[in-house]
Amino acid sequence: MSQSDQSRLAEFMAGLERRNPGETEFHQAVHEVAQHIIPFIQRNPEYEEKQILERLTEPDRIVSFRVCWEDDEGNIRTQRGYRVQHNNAIGPYKGGIRFHHNVTQSILKFLAFEQTFKNSLTGLPMGGGKGGADFNPKGKSDREIMRFCQAFMSELFRHIGPFTDVPAGDIGVGAREVSYMFGQYKRISNEFVGVLTGKGLAFGGSEIRVEATGYGCVYFMEDMLKHRGMDLEGKRCLVSGSGNVAQYTAEKIIALGGKVVSLSDSGGSIYDPAGIDAEKLEWVKDLKEVRRGRISEYAEHFDCEYYEGKRPWGIEGELAFPCATQNEISGEDARTLVNNGCLGVSEGANMPSTADAIDVFQEARLMFAPSKAANAGGVAVSGLEMTQNSMRLSWSRDELNQRLRSIMGEIHRKCIQYGETEDGYVDYLKGSNVAGFVKVADAMIAYGVI
Repeated sequence: MSQSDQSRLAEFMAGLERRNPGETEFHQAVHEVAQHIIPFIQRNPEYEEKQILERLTEPDRIVSFRVCWEDDEGNIRTQRGYRVQHNNAIGPYKGGIRFHHNVTQSILKFLAFEQTFKNSLTGLPMGGGKGGADFNPKGKSDREIMRFCQAFMSELFRHIGPFTDVPAGDIGVGAREVSYMFGQYKRISNEFVGVLTGKGLAFGGSEIRVEATGYGCVYFMEDMLKHRGMDLEGKRCLVSGSGNVAQYTAEKIIALGGKVVSLSDSGGSIYDPAGIDAEKLEWVKDLKEVRRGRISEYAEHFDCEYYEGKRPWGIEGELAFPCATQNEISGEDARTLVNNGCLGVSEGANMPSTADAIDVFQEARLMFAPSKAANAGGVAVSGLEMTQNSMRLSWSRDELNQRLRSIMGEIHRKCIQYGETEDGYVDYLKGSNVAGFVKVADAMIAYGVI
């Protein structure tokens, strides 16, 4: 980056931080994009003249609302709900709903900002949004979760619609929660429309939606390896997390011949040097989805290592798939991965690598797939679910998997188009940022000043 670009970036970020005080996650997400967009718009002055980056870093609107519900003991609880409708230049707002005790406006703004570029990369007509509440579903009964979801939707319903804003699930919001919210929307609106994605197959859901984020994350890694003349066969793979994304990332790695040696949760990580095969993975799915257990139980059951309170980045492996949560790979973790011979990182979670970690990966010139590209498979199949709902039809599992594979391949192609350097190295972060920006920016320019 030239001196003038660095100066412009510093000036831009100072203004953004002044307008959005204390929102560190949002600042981090914007900086990650702006460092590549500012040099690009300096060479393409129309974007600068129209103040596109400034407009893109201000959400269209943020809705905040009170959610009151009653627990099983009859106590009245109060939570805070949000919906960040970030940008709808290329389609209805689209993005998940997160239920977690640490949900804040800053986190949802960063997620909605990222979602705008991610959705653009898929090539589907979807804008960016995100929502959620500071509600922790852990330890709650099914009836408590139902009551909360119904109360949440009783406020949210007035801000969403199939041509306005189409939410989905996220952390803490799976098929059960989506079902409760969709039922409440249908009851209030007296309409059966595709206003949520991630629905059950019995009422408008799509095949492979559950698997899509994990599968897409692995497909992107497969494309990066192929671009360098390699494949997944026999590679030792580190996977963090043990929820939906981690499970199906592991499943696809195993199917493509890779060797998964780790999983984790908030309590710690397991290391299975023999590899987590399909049978062991089914045991993990039952542990997490049915018994709601801890990953430490895997270590006890299969007699392998458990590292309490630690993430798996100290384990030796050739490929890393962070699938847990944001900022789970620090700069120190990244250096450990590089020193242990890691060849590539494909982000299954949203922004799981800190800025310091990304700097380490790029300095080492390993293959680094940022989340806006690598985990776009989930929202891609959500977009395909929207299409199926609009057309009143259902595509087969095989057809959807082929469409997903094609979309991930096209995202990889776009990243190369904008991110390949003269010596052949591909800066996937730059490529995804610029490719995602151009489509949204061109639409915004076409609309005039709005």
